[in-house]
Amino acid sequence: AGFIKSPLSQKRLTQDSVELYCEAIGNPIPEIQWWFEGNDPNETYAQLWDGARQDRVKINATYNLHSTSTISIANLTADDSGMYECRASNDPDRNHLSKSPKVKWIRSQANVFVIERPDITAHVTEVSGKLVLACNMSAPHPSITGHKWMQGDKVLNEDEDRSAYTTYTINGKREEHSGIYECVYEANPVVRGQVNISVPPQVMAYKKSEHGNEGDTGVLTCKNPSFPAVTSWFWYKNGHGVSAPLENGSGRYIIKSSGNKTELRILKLNIEEDTGDYFCNATNPYGSGDATVNLRVRSRLAALWPFLGIVAEVLVLVTIIFIYEKRRKPDEVPDGE
Repeated sequence: AGFIKSPLSQKRLTQDSVELYCEAIGNPIPEIQWWFEGNDPNETYAQLWDGARQDRVKINATYNLHSTSTISIANLTADDSGMYECRASNDPDRNHLSKSPKVKWIRSQANVFVIERPDITAHVTEVSGKLVLACNMSAPHPSITGHKWMQGDKVLNEDEDRSAYTTYTINGKREEHSGIYECVYEANPVVRGQVNISVPPQVMAYKKSEHGNEGDTGVLTCKNPSFPAVTSWFWYKNGHGVSAPLENGSGRYIIKSSGNKTELRILKLNIEEDTGDYFCNATNPYGSGDATVNLRVRSRLAALWPFLGIVAEVLVLVTIIFIYEKRRKPDEVPDGE
């Protein structure tokens, strides 16, 4: 047996996760095991299993043309620091309790250093039409080589400043820029902080005016593009704030709400009962917001009127042409006379 890929030593922060990879080749295909020795002088190597350390250890191995094994450890603590050893052997007696194997297990080691996560205090301040996002890392902290400000996968700003304090400025109002922002400290290991710009729901209707035919199903939709997500949605008809909210499943109403989107379906539309304004109201821990959708219900014959108009126009034209042709004929001189 021999190694194709060996695990690499890594630095991580407490609460992070780490993944080590090992690949071995041989004939027959070798078995791979993971062993660990802590930093305590009295500690000796112990084998790791899938589900060890309160199910924080996951081992995934495949034995196809050769052996591959990945060990991942979630929610790291300082006690996870130490030497991790990938062992491979294809000796038939490798796991025999009394026989000693002819071929020794081959070993490849990697050190995992788990460093105490530094605290990051984050806040947002509004100054003359601007939002200033700030992060400050508490000491002691790893050597910083720069910063990044990110929103999702998008990098908003980068610098090579070595300070523990970093800011990012946004022009505009809080309501226009709500969301989750990250301050990323370039260090070994990388340290991330989170700044939330939170606002009440900024509700929008997909369409401010919807049309439906009598007897069909009407669909009204509202969304909330802001952060944080909506915790509860309600629909009202006409008298918003006075009338009781429409209930899902009551009569002809079906309401489907999921996070930042809500949909009201009205079955078998009725001109007299269903025409009017509908209000979608959203609430989150920072307040509430709503939007209005106007619903117009058309008669089933409404779609027929344009067609009947066209038919009438065609009939009038045909009649005019017919009369014109009739009146022209007596004036015409027959051929050959």
